[in-house]
Formats: sequence, structure tokens, C-alpha cells
Amino acid sequence: MANSNTLLPPVEHKRAGSVDIVLGVQWGDEGKGRVIDLLAKDYAVVARFGGGDNAGHSIEVGDRKLALRIVPSGALVPSAKLHVGAGTVISLRTLLDELDALGKIGVDISRISVSDRAQIVFPFHAAVDQAMERARGGSAIGTTGRGIGPAYVDRVGRIGITVGDLRNPAALTEKIRQSMQAKASLLAGAPDAPREEDIITDTLAAAKRLLPHVVDGVAYINEALERGDNILAEGAQGTLLDVTYGSYPYVTSSSTIAGGACIGLGIGPGAVRSVTGVVKAYCTRVGGGPFPSELPNAEANALREAGREFGVVTGRPRRCGWFDAVTARYAARLNGLDRLIVTKLDVLSGLDRVGLVTGYRHADGTPAGVESMGEPGLQTEIEYHPGWSENVREVRQVKNLPSAARAYLDRLANVTGVPVALVSVGPERTAFAA
Repeated sequence: MANSNTLLPPVEHKRAGSVDIVLGVQWGDEGKGRVIDLLAKDYAVVARFGGGDNAGHSIEVGDRKLALRIVPSGALVPSAKLHVGAGTVISLRTLLDELDALGKIGVDISRISVSDRAQIVFPFHAAVDQAMERARGGSAIGTTGRGIGPAYVDRVGRIGITVGDLRNPAALTEKIRQSMQAKASLLAGAPDAPREEDIITDTLAAAKRLLPHVVDGVAYINEALERGDNILAEGAQGTLLDVTYGSYPYVTSSSTIAGGACIGLGIGPGAVRSVTGVVKAYCTRVGGGPFPSELPNAEANALREAGREFGVVTGRPRRCGWFDAVTARYAARLNGLDRLIVTKLDVLSGLDRVGLVTGYRHADGTPAGVESMGEPGLQTEIEYHPGWSENVREVRQVKNLPSAARAYLDRLANVTGVPVALVSVGPERTAFAA
């Protein structure tokens, strides 16, 4: 019965298990893969909820370096099952290559599952993507050209092809033909446009290998929760690349924020227990679009070389800048962040000073917000903090970091309004300070 203060009685949590979300707070490349790899041992399932093979996650274990684009980053943790959710778009060739590579290093790939509602990225999507970028000329978005955007366009246009369609070769073949016919005008002018016959042959061959991994994604995730399994939900790209809430139109084509995990995995919001945001101790961005805290070339190059800031998928050099607290506060609200994990603090060692953007102003000097980040003449308010010369890569407790580094982290937590839970101090798997 409802009490006198409300029409509805309180609701008790019905699930035995829960979902913890880990996602990027900036423009991607924050180091989420390393964080997922670190945390995965405490979860029954690691589940990727969005994006495609335009998002590369790097993990270093000893001398081994692993770059994954589709398979969740918990691949090297043998106790965790790995699930690719319905919110993703999947290049079959990339997924097969990852399964082969993982199998060769001894990973049990039978624990990898793919939702039947995930959609397929075909080579003709990549051809369309590249043609559209060429047509934009100087206004190009800076996509990876791997077909992610056109595949998501097909999804919302209701002509997409799902992983579940691999079960029916005849219907699959017809859907491929129809999809290519719909893009005939764009493909006609594309160099090396794929042939319909080749696409059909390759897809049917891939289906035979991938179907053992295909599951009813909604049943898979929710039955895991009902068993009491805890799930680690892995985001792709970063909050500022979200198709709705990012720096539009210079964004990806999927929902990268915490709400996207519910859509991308097929779970209700009541299953979410926590949201952890991953941030670099500075900022980077790939491709076009506004970047208020971007540094001049000389300073940017120093960060780029020290942080090895080159794209996992494309190899493109990343634009570099100071940490942007304006966008971080925005991301904290969008995602309901409970805590931050700060990566690449070690890259800042040796700098005389470290900058932190705390506010924006319009060209006339009046305060501005995130919505104005691309306007001409936007000014940034920057705090400069003393740098530190010490090498921090062997530090495993935050209290043992140099005092200047601790003060910087304290300020970062203060201006974002989110506590810092862990700090990455090097590229190695264990290089975290708590």
C-alpha cells in the first residue's frame, strides 16, 4: 500500500546482479581498454554496448600489446565472458581477424558472444563513408572511413542488416542486394567500389564461422543478471563524441553516454549500479571539430610524443591540449558519474607547469558554456599549476605521488565535482595508483 506521502510504494531492486558502466569522458582515446582489462576479473561478463571497429582499445601485458576494435577489452582475463551488444555495428572481417588473433595467443574464444540485434558494417558502407568525406571537402568530419556512420544510417533508416540475418542465407543475400542498390549512385563514383557478388560470397562464408557466437542478446544479458552475475559495460569513443550530446556534427554515429548502455545491451536503467568516467590528465582529439583547450604545435608535440598519441585504428596523430574541466563537468552531468579514473598522469612529468581549462568566454568577454565551444573567438580561462620532475611510473599509492601531482589531481576532482578513484601512471597493466 502507498503511504500518505506518495501514490506509489517504494520499489525494491529485483535483480540479483548489477551493471557497472565504464566510459570515456572526453573525445575518446582516454585509456578505457586498460581500465576494463584491470577491472574485468571482478565481473562475470564484460559487455561492449556501442560503436564499431573505428574504436581501438589498447592493452599492454608485459611485452604483449593487444589492440582490440570489437571484442571487449577483458579478453585477457580468462574468467570473464565477453559480449558484443546490440548497440554495436560489426565488421565481420574485423571480428573474424580478432577471433583468429585471440585464438593464436591461447584465448578461449568460445566465451565470446555477439547479440543477434547488432548490425553489420559492410565494405560498401566504408566506400560510402569515404565518398561522403571527400564530398565534404574542407568541412570533412574526420571519420576513420570504416563505414560506421553509413551503417548506423541504415539502422535508423530500417534497411540495416543484423547479425541475426546471418541465419537465413537466402534472405541475407536479398537484403545485401537491396542495400547496395539503394547506394548505387554513391558507389558509382567510389574508387574500388566492392562488387555485390564478392560481398555476398564473403558474408555467407563469414556466417558459417560466426553463427556459433550469435545469441539472443536481450536474453543473454538479463538472464546473467537474474543469476546474480555482475556485468561490466564497456563504452566506445567518449562522451563528447555522442551523436546527440557531443560536439555535433563532429561526432560519432552512436550513443556513447551512460544511457547508451541500456539501449545497447537491452537492460533497464534499474540494473545500473555505478558509472565510472575515464579521463586523461590532459585532452586529445582526432579529426575535425572544436577543441577549446588545444595547444600550439610545439607544446602539443611534446605531449603527443610523450603520450604516444597516435590513433590505434588510423595511426593519425592526435590533437593535444590541457585538461578541460568545462567539458568534464558537462560529461559528469550527462552520465551521472560516480567516480573518475585519471590516465596518463606520467605523461605530464617533466613539464614546468600544467594547464587546466576552468571556463570559457565569448569573444565579448561574457561567460560561455559547452554549447559555444565551436564559436569564433571563444576564449578559455586557464589555471596553471606547478609541474613535477619526478618519474611516477613505479608509484602505486596516490599519497606517494609528488606533492605537485597530488595537488593537480585534487584540483581536477574539485573542478569536475567527481572524486578520483584511480590514477594511471604508466602503460603497463599494473601501473595504477590507488
